[in-house]
Amino acid sequence: MQLRDRAECRYDAVALGEVMLRLDPGEGRVRTTRQFQVWEGGGEYNVVRGLRRCFGLRTAVVSAFADNEVGRLVEDFILTGGVDTALIRWVPYDGIGRTVRNGLNFTERGFGVRGAVGVSDRGHTAASQLRAGDVDWEHVFGGLGARWFHTGGIFAGLSETTPDVLEEAMAAAKRHGTVVSYDLNYRPSLWQAIGGHARAQQVNQRLAQYVDVLIGNEEDFTAALGFTVPDTDPELTALPVAGFQRMIGELTRAYPHISVVATTLRAVRTATVNDWGAIAWSQPTGFVQATDRPGLEIVDRVGGGDGFASGLIYGLLENGDLPTAVEYGAAHGALAMTTPGDTSMATLREVERLAAGGGARVQR
Repeated sequence: MQLRDRAECRYDAVALGEVMLRLDPGEGRVRTTRQFQVWEGGGEYNVVRGLRRCFGLRTAVVSAFADNEVGRLVEDFILTGGVDTALIRWVPYDGIGRTVRNGLNFTERGFGVRGAVGVSDRGHTAASQLRAGDVDWEHVFGGLGARWFHTGGIFAGLSETTPDVLEEAMAAAKRHGTVVSYDLNYRPSLWQAIGGHARAQQVNQRLAQYVDVLIGNEEDFTAALGFTVPDTDPELTALPVAGFQRMIGELTRAYPHISVVATTLRAVRTATVNDWGAIAWSQPTGFVQATDRPGLEIVDRVGGGDGFASGLIYGLLENGDLPTAVEYGAAHGALAMTTPGDTSMATLREVERLAAGGGARVQR
C-alpha cells in the first residue's frame, strides 16, 4: 500500500459511521435494571477513537446527529475521546423525533452461560438518513487530507441510502490516494427486514471493489460476502485457522486488488471466557498469525473486533509490517475486552507489552 505523506494530511484516519448512546445495565439485565451507565459507541467510530486515545493519531468521524440534548451528550463523549467532531452533520430536531432522532443501544455484557445481548433502537436516526451529496468528500480527502479511511458493514445496513454514501466516500478516498479499510461487521438485526443475507451480500460485494484492507470475524465473510469457511466447527470450539486460510485464498482471487485481509478468531467457551486469536494475509507477506490467547477472560466483549481493527491499522500506518500489525491488533482487541464500554481504555505501552509477550503481573 502506498500511504500519503503525513505532512500533507490533517488526519491520519477518518471514519464514516453512526455513533449511538450505549445504555449499559452493568452486571444486571436490561429488562430488570433500574439504572444504566452510558457510553458512546459505534463500530466504525470505535476504530478511530482507539487510534486517537490509545495510539495517539489524528482522527475524525463523519456522522450525523439530531441537534438535541442526547446528540450533544454523544458529542461530549466523542470530544472526551479526542476525535475531531468538525465533520459531523447536525440536523434540526423536530421536538419529539417524528422525522429524525439519535440512536440508542441497550447492551448487556453477559456472564458465564448467559451471553451478551444487544437491543438497538436506531430507526429514523440522523446518520441513517444521510444521502449521497450530503458530505463534501472532495473537501475531506482533497482539501483536508486523510491517510486512511475506515468504514464498514454496520453503516451499510442502516438504510437504503447509506450504501450510496459509502460508495461516494470510498471512491473519493481512492481518487486522493487514501487507503480504504472496511470491516464487514455483519449484524443480522440490521439486515433482517431489508433482504437478509442476500441483500447484505449484494451491498458488500458492490462496495468491495473500493477496499484495500478487508477486516472481518469468524462469521462475517460468509454472511456478508458469501465465502464459505471450509471445515469450520459450527460451534466454534476451536479457532478455524486452516479453513480461514483457504477461504482467504478464494476471496483474494475474486478481489485481487485487496492488499490485506485480516480476521479475528474467537471460540466462545462462555460469555466471559473466550479463545482469542487473529490471522492476516497480504500478497508480499503471505499468512501471518497473532499469538493465540486461549481462555481469555472478558469483562465486556463489545468492541473487541474494533480494537483489533485499530491496532492493525496503527501497525500498518506506522511501519507497514503485517506480522507486527496483526500482533498489535490482537493485543489491543484483547485489552479492549478487559474493560466496560465499547471503546478502548488501553494505552500504547500496554499494547506493546502484551504484543511482545508480556503477562498480567502487577506494574508498580
